[in-house]
Amino acid sequence: MNSLKTLTLSASALALGTGMAVADPALIFDLGGKFDKSFNEAAYNGAERWKAETGGEYRDIEMQSAAQRVQFARRMAESGANPIVVLGFQNAPTLEEVAPDYPDTSFVLVDAVADLPNVRSVIFAEHEGSYLVGMLAAMASETNTISFVGGMEIPLISAFACGYAQGAKAVNPDMNVIVNYTGNTPEAWNDPVRGGEIARGQISQGSDVVFAAAGGTGLGVLQAAADAGVYSIGVDSNQNYLHPGSVLTSMLKLVDEAVYTAFSDGPGMETGVVTMNLASAGVGYALDEHNADLITAEMQEAVEAARMAIIAGETVVHDYRTDSTCPAF
Repeated sequence: MNSLKTLTLSASALALGTGMAVADPALIFDLGGKFDKSFNEAAYNGAERWKAETGGEYRDIEMQSAAQRVQFARRMAESGANPIVVLGFQNAPTLEEVAPDYPDTSFVLVDAVADLPNVRSVIFAEHEGSYLVGMLAAMASETNTISFVGGMEIPLISAFACGYAQGAKAVNPDMNVIVNYTGNTPEAWNDPVRGGEIARGQISQGSDVVFAAAGGTGLGVLQAAADAGVYSIGVDSNQNYLHPGSVLTSMLKLVDEAVYTAFSDGPGMETGVVTMNLASAGVGYALDEHNADLITAEMQEAVEAARMAIIAGETVVHDYRTDSTCPAF
């Protein structure tokens, strides 16, 4: 299996400009909806960017239930779509079942690894980006209590929480970090009412910065924070615009870039594992006109120093997925 450090444009993508016939790519969204303003929508934006720049067309489909995972992957493969980008860690078993039956189709799995010759697996160093927004949360907090609302309680989301707490405690070792999850089923990603309830409970315990890593559920978290007059932190996409002046920042996860590059590389792309981290600018934090007044020059300087230290290997951010003993708790 090839291990890729960066995503590059392949010759198959360049065929778009030479008149050569290539198959339409496809995108299978994870549960939570195409326009969740987070993970799925980031993928959609990447596909739309590819469409706008190339004039190409792509197919997409939204799942309504987990039972449709294998069915939809097979449907796209049978239709001749190539490559097929499949979103979500829960689709690793999907591709392990489906991809071997279509060896001439290139699949891209975002957020998990499927060790197959025709699958590119794209994973993110969410813990590194979460460390940076944890630092910002700690520097912005006036109560010395911040919090985290996760979607499903799984190692992937716990990696966000652990990195967030580690970054916060690098600023203030005495920082109190409250962590709660929405549930243990896929419905945890699309329950903004429950997200708001959890956030309000954390705020009642003194949290004045709430980080949501919960897909569509996070929209309820951001709304609850805005209503309570405290800060929130968005995730995956830049969500600063949703509540300007209330969203402190967003932990960026460049799913859009992963999809754009996969569509550009096209059929026959190089496969293997792609890790998108701070060093490759695959994760980060959002600064724009909506939070410019919230992030001081001193805060940004401290976070940038930490970012460079992580890239240089001088600071190691714990990855909960490889060791479930989080040093920050």
